[in-house]
Amino acid sequence: MEARRQSGGIDRRAVLSLLAGGALAPIGERLTMAELTTAGGAPAVDSVTLFLAGDVMVGRGVDQALPHPGDPRLYEPAVRSARRYLELAEQAHGPIPHPVDFAYVWGDALAALREANPAARLVNLETSITRSLRPEPKTINYKMSPDNIGCLVAAGLDCCMLANNHTLDWGVVGLVETLASLDRAGIRHAGAGRDAAEAAAPATLDVGGGRRLLVFGFGSETSGVPPGWAAGAARPGVNLLDDLSAATLARIARQTASARRDGDLLIASLHWGPNWGYRIPDEFRAFAHGLVDDAGFDLVHGHSCHHAQGIELYREKLILYGCGDFLDDYEGISGYEEYRPDLVVMYLPTLSAGDGRLLALRLIPFRIRNFRLNRATPEEAQWLQRRLDRESARLGARVGLGADRTLAVTPR
Repeated sequence: MEARRQSGGIDRRAVLSLLAGGALAPIGERLTMAELTTAGGAPAVDSVTLFLAGDVMVGRGVDQALPHPGDPRLYEPAVRSARRYLELAEQAHGPIPHPVDFAYVWGDALAALREANPAARLVNLETSITRSLRPEPKTINYKMSPDNIGCLVAAGLDCCMLANNHTLDWGVVGLVETLASLDRAGIRHAGAGRDAAEAAAPATLDVGGGRRLLVFGFGSETSGVPPGWAAGAARPGVNLLDDLSAATLARIARQTASARRDGDLLIASLHWGPNWGYRIPDEFRAFAHGLVDDAGFDLVHGHSCHHAQGIELYREKLILYGCGDFLDDYEGISGYEEYRPDLVVMYLPTLSAGDGRLLALRLIPFRIRNFRLNRATPEEAQWLQRRLDRESARLGARVGLGADRTLAVTPR
């Protein structure tokens, strides 16, 4: 059996070996759903397990800790060098042995991913990948050096959602370089493009048995995406929603109907809402329900909030309103401690391959410490379980805690 993952004609195992000196080959060798078939080619399984996470911000301070840090200059009101965020993290929790290798930041999450062996891995990439020195006129600008793309390859990511409020932090030049960097690494992307057609097009992933996973990326001004970042007929940008109205849902439904084939699974990856708070507006719930009912999505993957929000099981389909951050450089920055933004979640939903119904949902809690994902302690896992159970109860779901410090989500 050939242990390869192909994407856009690039051998991902070769990329792993090239960028990480061969040290990360076991991740590239994981079996895929495409390989778990019978001799006759029929699927040997009738379910698909995915890995989903919220915001992955590996720029700024994290970029400075990686093997090939970019130019550290920043244009923030109070901070002028990205190295300062590395210093703050070290002041808070001790030295970070930089330069770290590409796998370092994923820490304990890599073993969890090997065990889960998901058919596809999807995150919201909340940083530009560029060498540009011309920031957009905004308060915060994130970027990672293209030479550090091995950090994303190290986790075996299949798709990065880009329709967020940091993708164009370094302008159109930064966006185009981000797209080119992901393409070279064999990582698909959704929600941004060199024109409106590319930004709106879904990323297509093979999840085995002849089945495809289509990932559509959407951005909302409610998350701070500037309206001027919308892609145009000949203008790079993001796939920005006009609003959360019935008319917008109808337009999305026409897009999904045109793109889908029998047997496809569809994900709506949506950057919306503010950075903090648990309240889910009625408008958001209605729009998420419409994505399922009208546009035919099997799963709604929401993000933007810096902490995990409530989970809804709607008509046997999964709605994640806010997955929270998964990686960032916010250690040492005070404020909002009541939300425990250092506690983050790996989402592992298992869907019916036939109709996208949610069969199971497992959450694995981690703690960000020293720019690394560490398995949460029993006390931390219990805190997260209680908070998510409280918020999900309002949406009709229950979050329970297992003996292995993982969380399971079921209907109430």
